[in-house]
Amino acid sequence: MRTLTAVTLLLGSACIVEAPTKEGTQQQAPRPPPAPPADIPVRAQFGDFAELTNVVLNPSRGVPGESVRVTANFTVKTTPDKDYGIFVHVEDVDGRAERFNVDHNPRRPTSTWRPDEVVQDTFEIVIPPQMQVRGLSLFMGFWDPRGGNRVTITNKDAVPTDGRDRLNVARFPVVAP
Repeated sequence: MRTLTAVTLLLGSACIVEAPTKEGTQQQAPRPPPAPPADIPVRAQFGDFAELTNVVLNPSRGVPGESVRVTANFTVKTTPDKDYGIFVHVEDVDGRAERFNVDHNPRRPTSTWRPDEVVQDTFEIVIPPQMQVRGLSLFMGFWDPRGGNRVTITNKDAVPTDGRDRLNVARFPVVAP
């Protein structure tokens, strides 16, 4: 009985030290250095009203759980008679992940755009944290929200499209965080 009491006292007074946790003992993988912006010339004509002259991706590569800021610069040719929306389709370059959309209305309605004006449209592509892809393709275009029809890309032979009035604006790599 004395032995049992002594063992119980000894165990009860022992110092308990917690096991190390991930945060304290394991090194995190080094983050990739920040990527510079990429300025991509485009020159796509949408109907008779606008030319997408260039797109700036900032940063020029994506990281799951983070965003890429896109600035699209349009030169207005004529004032449209209606307000168009901008569709943005983001697709896995290998076609394995589900497409996601960043459709939106321009900051200013297209019916207020004036000839020779340069209009900037800025939006964010948030890459889902669980997305594991090698890269993403960015497709853009205009569409009529009332009828659902896309605005025709009039210089299809000079710019990369998918044949369905979706402009393939850019491809960018996605790297692990």
